[in-house]
Amino acid sequence: MIDTIAFDGDDTLWHNESLFSMTQDRFRALLANHLADPADIDRRLLQAERENLRVYGYGIKGFVLSMIETAVDLTDGRIGGRDIQSLVEFGKAMLEHPVDLLDGVQEVVEGLSGRYRLLLVTKGDLFDQESKIARSGLAGRFDAIEIVSEKDPATYRRLLDRHGVDPVRFVMVGNSVRSDILPVLAVGGHAVHVPYHVTWAHEVAEPPAENYRRIDSLHGLPPLLAAW
Repeated sequence: MIDTIAFDGDDTLWHNESLFSMTQDRFRALLANHLADPADIDRRLLQAERENLRVYGYGIKGFVLSMIETAVDLTDGRIGGRDIQSLVEFGKAMLEHPVDLLDGVQEVVEGLSGRYRLLLVTKGDLFDQESKIARSGLAGRFDAIEIVSEKDPATYRRLLDRHGVDPVRFVMVGNSVRSDILPVLAVGGHAVHVPYHVTWAHEVAEPPAENYRRIDSLHGLPPLLAAW
């Protein structure tokens, strides 16, 4: 019997990747002035992001620094200070963007609160994630909130041990196969995949053949849990 449900934050409870995609469009347009190839811009930016994860971790600040690094590389250092300032402003706009909950999130989380032990397990920059959680209006519905630098089996094992949760009674709900599904199954827990319409290339992974559930939106979670 499931008694503990953990939710991912970005792109599971609130919109996030669409904001990155919009900013990347602006970045691509800015570099078009320097005759950079759009496909090469995307490839080089993704490469920089992946290489910088070990230094900056996940989040908007690392994304902005990766954009600046990519811009400098692609223009052989010719990019001007005003363009660099534009990239910084892109990042500030992302950090200040309102937190928009996905359809059905508030009613589903409120309906499950008190009936299950609810955890919020999200990864990224601590300051940014704390701000989004506070502005989401959902913080009070969770029994515990965990902001982690990575979501891998070791991280989930530590979280489950810290909160005294038996993996067989635990389910993780999230949009990322790589971060929310595969590592949870690896530690003996259950997982529910709720796809988001945009997925960062780094988070793309082949879904498992079995042992997890998929729903189109969080509206499908309560009946799924009732029939588990």
